[in-house]
Amino acid sequence: MISFAGGPSVLPPEVLNEIGQAIGEWGGTGRSVLELPFGGNEYSTIHGEFEADLRALLALPQEYRVLVLQGGAFAQFRLVPLNLLRPSDRAAYVETGYWSARAIAEASHVCHVAIAAHERHAIPPVETWHIPRGAVYCHVTGNETADGVQFHEFPAMGNVPLVADLTADLLTGPIEIRHFGLIYASAQKNLGAAGLTIVIIREDLLGRGRAEIPAPLNYTLQARTGSRVNTPPIFAVYVAGRMLRWLRSQGGLAGAAARRQRRSGMLYRVIDERDLYSCPVDPPDRSHVSVCFHLPNAALETAFLAGARHRGLLHLEGHPANGGIRACLYNAMPEADVAVLADFMTEFADTNAQARRR
Repeated sequence: MISFAGGPSVLPPEVLNEIGQAIGEWGGTGRSVLELPFGGNEYSTIHGEFEADLRALLALPQEYRVLVLQGGAFAQFRLVPLNLLRPSDRAAYVETGYWSARAIAEASHVCHVAIAAHERHAIPPVETWHIPRGAVYCHVTGNETADGVQFHEFPAMGNVPLVADLTADLLTGPIEIRHFGLIYASAQKNLGAAGLTIVIIREDLLGRGRAEIPAPLNYTLQARTGSRVNTPPIFAVYVAGRMLRWLRSQGGLAGAAARRQRRSGMLYRVIDERDLYSCPVDPPDRSHVSVCFHLPNAALETAFLAGARHRGLLHLEGHPANGGIRACLYNAMPEADVAVLADFMTEFADTNAQARRR
C-alpha cells in the first residue's frame, strides 16, 4: 500500500526502525523515549542534536532562533500577528490559495490585513505586490497543498520582513534564509510526526508579543527558556531529529530538491501528455510536493480513485475545497512509489481515451 496523503506523511523504513527501537528503549537508559523528562540531560541531548542538524541543513545564521512549539501551523495563523504586531499595526498578505486565505482570515481577527496580491493558479510577480506603508511584515504560503501552487523562489523584501508558512515545503530544497524574518512549519509532512511546530525567528522580531498571549505560545518567552516554558513534544522532536539525520545522509537539501523534481516530473509528464488530465496551475508555479489535477467529470474521477485503491494507491482524493485528485510527494516518498502511480495514470488515461472526446 502506498499513501499519497496530505499528512501525516510516510517515513523512511530506516527511520521507522530507529523509532521502534527508541520506543522500547532509548540510548541505553533503560527507558522508552516516551518516558524521558524534559528537564533532564536525555532530552537536552535530543533537542540539541535536533537543533544542530536543522541549523546545519538550513545554514541558519546565529541571529535566528529555533522554537519548538505545539498547536500546528494553523495556530500560527493567529499567533504570528499576536507575537509580532500591536493592535493598531498592519500586515500584508499574499493570497495564493486555500491556506493563505485561511491565514488571512485568522490574522484578520487580531490585526489590520492588507492583501498585497491575489492569485489562485500562479504566484503573482513580486513587482505587482502592493505593500502598504507601515506594514510590519509580509506573509506568504510557500506551498498551497490544496491548490498545487508553490513558490520556487522567495523575494528579498528589504525593510519589510518576509513571514512564511513553509509547512509543506520546508527542507524539500535550499532556501535563502536571510530573506525571511520568520518561518513556521508543522512537522507531519516532511519532518516526521504530528504534534511539533517549528518557528524560526530573527532575534530582532522578538519582544513584541502581546500580554494576552498564553505563555507556551509566546515566542519571546519560549526563546528565553529554550522552548521549555511547558513540556515540549518530546517524541515528535525525537522523530524530527531522526528525519534530519536521514536528510543529511541523503545529500541534504540539494539532494531533496533533486528528488522532488524527479518525483513531480513523473506525474506532470503524464498530465501534460494525456488529454484526460488537466492541471490549472501555470507550469512555472506548479508544486513539486502537491500535484493537483482533474479529470473531465466526477464519474471519471470516482473511477480513477477506485482503480487506484485497487492497485494499493491510497489517499489521492483532492482537498475538499477543490476536489479533483492530489498526490502529495513529501521528502520520504520513494521515487519508485511515484513511478507506480505514474504508470497507473498512463494506463487509466489510455483505457479511457475516448472519454475526453465526448
